[in-house]
Amino acid sequence: MELIEEAAPAKINLDLCITGRRPDGYHELDSLVVFGPPVDRLILEPADRPTLELGGPFAKALADEPDNLVMRAARRLADHAGRPAGARISLEKNLPVAAGLGGGSGDAAAALRGLNRLWRLGLGPDQLRSLGLGLGADLPVCLAAQAARMRGIGERLEWAPGLPPLALLLVNPNRALATAAVFKALSPLPPPVPDQGPPPQDWEQLIVWLRARANHLEAPARGLEPAIGAVLETLAAEPGCALARMSGSGATCFGLFADQGALEAAAATLRRAQPKWWIFCSLVAQP
Repeated sequence: MELIEEAAPAKINLDLCITGRRPDGYHELDSLVVFGPPVDRLILEPADRPTLELGGPFAKALADEPDNLVMRAARRLADHAGRPAGARISLEKNLPVAAGLGGGSGDAAAALRGLNRLWRLGLGPDQLRSLGLGLGADLPVCLAAQAARMRGIGERLEWAPGLPPLALLLVNPNRALATAAVFKALSPLPPPVPDQGPPPQDWEQLIVWLRARANHLEAPARGLEPAIGAVLETLAAEPGCALARMSGSGATCFGLFADQGALEAAAATLRRAQPKWWIFCSLVAQP
């Protein structure tokens, strides 16, 4: 029996600038994103009907979802192909849920990639991105799972090859935060951030570039979940932390460190001080 395995890596927003709001209510953005560990894992195999089995440390948080995004992606792809949506999908959920790491979108993107292979549909990247955008703004970039600058509502992608290796400490205070609630709390719209051109490939210059930008969702997210402020202050105080910022709509934050040694030392310190926080060392190197 054929088995297809797909990985759904964490999507980390190094910045997230809101550039406007469309008449339909969607916010436009400009965000540099990278992908790296940790990852969710999907195993897909043929079946007569669609089923989803959940496992992993964060499976319980998805157990009560009435319609998981993975299953919606499977139905959408099957409808497009004019075929039944039969497949058995096992999802190992290693990413925290509603955490600003693109977990749901990444899982749905992995399902689209895997089912395209399992069902031998032969759809190209552009076709999958078009299908994915109807499921969420993060789907197109999660389908590629490579460093990119997202614009518009997520449909305009500029690949960002050549970024330097990044040592990121991901920290979540074990708080879920709904993206819709954070966007709703964003008022008024923030002032525009000047466009500095493409992100630099030198590490020190990239830090300068990022410091001139922001995550505009950070303030409303901190208002909804004050623990985010404590995480950011803790990260910023660690030796070697060049930048502390929230990813996506939160509540996960990251510290960007100068090297792996400083990263691992900070992780050890935080694990001793905050044993209930989710803490993960993520070394991101572009292919």
